[in-house]
Amino acid sequence: MSKAGSKMRTMKKVMQKVNHGNLIRTNIPAAMAVAGPPLGPMLGQRGLNIAAFCKDFNARTAHYIDGVPLPCRITIKPDRSYDLVIHHPPTTFFLKQAAGIDRGAMRPSKEVAGKVTLKHIYEIAKIKLQDPPSQLTPLKQMCELTIGVAHSCGIEVVREIDPKEYGEFLEERRLTVEEQLVDIKEKKEAKLLRK
Repeated sequence: MSKAGSKMRTMKKVMQKVNHGNLIRTNIPAAMAVAGPPLGPMLGQRGLNIAAFCKDFNARTAHYIDGVPLPCRITIKPDRSYDLVIHHPPTTFFLKQAAGIDRGAMRPSKEVAGKVTLKHIYEIAKIKLQDPPSQLTPLKQMCELTIGVAHSCGIEVVREIDPKEYGEFLEERRLTVEEQLVDIKEKKEAKLLRK
């Protein structure tokens, strides 16, 4: 027992403590980082210069359309400097843009919010493969993941889309969304009246 214990003590001395750093995962709108909540307090707790971070982030995302949500990974070092990794926008953002809709379906399995073609899926998967976490993912698997996200948003994947029919579909969908929003508003008001 004593030999094992002494070996363990020497092993502890040899091994250095691994510092994984503070990692912040957040979505920040492109070119719209501000020192206010929620970003400001998140960075301030870790002792970062918030104004310098916002200036750096806004400069690095100036080529994006303002307001596009960008998943970011911020690794904070012990000397209060940081490494900023900016990923491409989320898959749902790309799918909604490709389908021409503002919001997904409230009941994805029962209603169709929009339609995209297989070409859209392929192009979105190619863009998402450039993100660091999914660089080793095969293209086929990324396409399958993108189709899964489309189904969870209520977006139907088809081979071809007729523009005239799809325009009519989007007009019907717009009316349905307006009805749903009115329904939600009425339910919220009913809840407030009960209190």
